[in-house]
Amino acid sequence: MSTPLASPRELAPLVDHTVLRPGAGEGEVERACDEALQHGFAGVCVREAHLALVVRRLAGAAPRPIAVADFPLGAAPAAARAEEARRLAALGAREIDVVFPLPRLAARDHAGALADLSAVVRAAAPAAVKVILETGALSGPEKAAACALALAAGAAFVKTSTGFGPGGATVEDVALLRALAGPAAGVKASGGIRTAADALRMVRAGANRLGTSAGVALVTGSW
Repeated sequence: MSTPLASPRELAPLVDHTVLRPGAGEGEVERACDEALQHGFAGVCVREAHLALVVRRLAGAAPRPIAVADFPLGAAPAAARAEEARRLAALGAREIDVVFPLPRLAARDHAGALADLSAVVRAAAPAAVKVILETGALSGPEKAAACALALAAGAAFVKTSTGFGPGGATVEDVALLRALAGPAAGVKASGGIRTAADALRMVRAGANRLGTSAGVALVTGSW
């Protein structure tokens, strides 16, 4: 952010309020939508099964309906990933958080990863795409390569983690992604952000979006 945050409440426009736990019920999703409306969060991020409910509940208000794709493994065939992105956009997702095609990265198939992500970005339009790198599972060179490929494919954001992998967001990874992305793309910190103090560290490191299921605790807490 361009100006310092004066209070935790100013975090609200950065928060993607998440309900991604397998087995989450409709009541939990409805509550998350109501909290997003009450506090002015950036959006509500869910799996496909709950997307239609989020679209109805938010009903064109400022918080965006957000859906995850090929989540959390990033291992589906490229055609299936693009089709999922197309379907989510048609259902009303304004942003789609897709996991990087991690098997391609492991195989150093950078051309294949770029083609995969480019197809997802095209299929998702007009929804913006955030690419989840799962930084806790990657080496330094792999993080740099994945970030560069995501941005080359047209991603609007690069994102640290699914929250279901070997590690969550760290200040070091957020700072690295911001340095690699520069000012043109967004950086989303996600995974393990539970308090306002956690969130502030991520914002200071360069994050301009925060994925967390603890959005209310963030904005009503203290530094």
